[in-house]
Amino acid sequence: MATVELTDATFEQTVKDNDIVLVDFWAEWCGPCRMFAPVFEASSEKHPDVVHAKLDTEAQQQIAAAAGITAIPTLMAFREGIMVFNQAGALPGPALEQLVEAVKGLDMDDVRQQIAAAGNGAPRS
Repeated sequence: MATVELTDATFEQTVKDNDIVLVDFWAEWCGPCRMFAPVFEASSEKHPDVVHAKLDTEAQQQIAAAAGITAIPTLMAFREGIMVFNQAGALPGPALEQLVEAVKGLDMDDVRQQIAAAGNGAPRS
């Protein structure tokens, strides 16, 4: 599967409707973004079960701002609609492969329990 372009209008639905979504936040003028593009594209071909999406931060400023993007490239991974990875910087191919496998291997029940526990902590006095 080739990479897909996301827009402010399609971002949320894409993340909700797919089990695993990797999002590459990039811009045309960004040298490291251009260097990462073929690595990301190769991963999309190797893992057709994972949506590999690109979001141009210059053209889609609303989502980039909402996502708190302050450096590019930034890679985010979503599993079952939950962000499970967020890191600025281009990853080399082997590191991206490890990330994809790690996201595939997550126990999402455990992740949801951790999120619930973090959100329900007793206030400290």
